Amino acid sequence: MELHRVGIIGLGLIGGSIGLDLQAKGHEVCGWVNKEENAIKAKERGLAQFISTDPEIIADCSIVILALPLPQLIEPAKQLINALPINAVITDVGSVKKPVLNKWRRLHPKFVASHPMSGTIHTGVEAGQRKLFKNKPWVATPDETTDNDALTVVKNLAISLGSDWITTDAETHDQAVALISHLPVYISASLLKSVNEERNNKVSTLAKTIASSGFKDTTRVGGGNPDLGVAMARYNSEKILETFTTYRASIDKFEKMISHKQWDKLKQELEQTQQNRSNYL
Repeated sequence: MELHRVGIIGLGLIGGSIGLDLQAKGHEVCGWVNKEENAIKAKERGLAQFISTDPEIIADCSIVILALPLPQLIEPAKQLINALPINAVITDVGSVKKPVLNKWRRLHPKFVASHPMSGTIHTGVEAGQRKLFKNKPWVATPDETTDNDALTVVKNLAISLGSDWITTDAETHDQAVALISHLPVYISASLLKSVNEERNNKVSTLAKTIASSGFKDTTRVGGGNPDLGVAMARYNSEKILETFTTYRASIDKFEKMISHKQWDKLKQELEQTQQNRSNYL
């Protein structure tokens, strides 16, 4: 199965970036967006060769990428389901996989659940950029119902965009992203909330003035898309709550070492975290 014509539903950060890269590789890309104003902006940015609010735009596509927010993936509109070509490969880019797979394996025979692990704080049709997926993981979570040929098509697409292809089960994926992707959002947001609620105006003003790269790096994901933050919590709540328990225990441990002035022990812990960081980045 070849990439004859690629359909992308949603031309925000992920969908728009995929569209830009596929066009650069010579593929014909059709984009379906929800509003005429988004269609106009997407055309101005060249996110696809053909862009429309009419679902017929994807009728002849051999693969369709659902670059939609999680709520629209897990509770898809009938118009979306009816518009998908029955012989096309269908894949998604959602950051939670188990509920997406549970829904879509019953809706289309060639659905492949996948998740490109890349992003920025920007959203919408202005956010798409070239080479967003280069050297980044693209995770697929096939199960016993997944069509192997369809899986190969999505794999070839991901690799063509420079991604590192990974397959695992949906349960393991959702546990892992809760740890390394979802938990950091709420930790980062908590830090921002703590700083913003500082009641000493003199301290608050100085903090805003001297905040630099460390604060910027630590709070990037907490200052991202609020709708995505809510969707992750809504559809991966069990796994996220488990990570909160582990994180809270770690914070308590550091608090105890500091309150008891256990400086040698604190240094040992920080030396360990310094070494461990290289295992993830």
